[in-house]
Amino acid sequence: MGAEHDEREGIRLSREGRAEAFSELIRQHQRMIHSLTYRMTGSLAEAEDLAQDTFLRAWQHLDSFQGEAKFSTWLCRIAMNTCLNWRRREGRRNEVQQTWANDAQVDGAPHPAPAPASELNQRVQAALNRLPVKQRAAIVLTIHEEMNHAEAAHALGCSEATISWRLFAARTKLKRWLKTEVIDE
Repeated sequence: MGAEHDEREGIRLSREGRAEAFSELIRQHQRMIHSLTYRMTGSLAEAEDLAQDTFLRAWQHLDSFQGEAKFSTWLCRIAMNTCLNWRRREGRRNEVQQTWANDAQVDGAPHPAPAPASELNQRVQAALNRLPVKQRAAIVLTIHEEMNHAEAAHALGCSEATISWRLFAARTKLKRWLKTEVIDE
């Protein structure tokens, strides 16, 4: 009850414009949000930028927090939307770069294959990055952020059944991909 009361008080003070109160809320949730953004991007630099964007958006929209869900769930939803928007921008940027690379490639020589990952966690992160973004989001929230299906559904704006389906599909793909990589070595 004490931590929950402190958080509610921090939210109230933050809404009054007390930056130090919001700084404390950031400190309490920074690790969780950074972990989520890293799992969604696979890049420490991008994760830090997206975590900062998440907290900036939370500050700007703090009045929209109604308290119906936990504050951490509300933050996760903001972080997830920030990551999804980043993914769309990255996709468009990558398409443009690929078009330029194809146009610039004169000799038709294939690009060298990336070196294989040597660490298990790198392989898992690479496999996670291969998942469709909505399946990756379900995995990140339920496994890495330890949300239950209801909390993850609320954070992603979908039903619990959708979360269950996305998790099933994602786990099936991850098992197949990781098993294939282990056999190939």
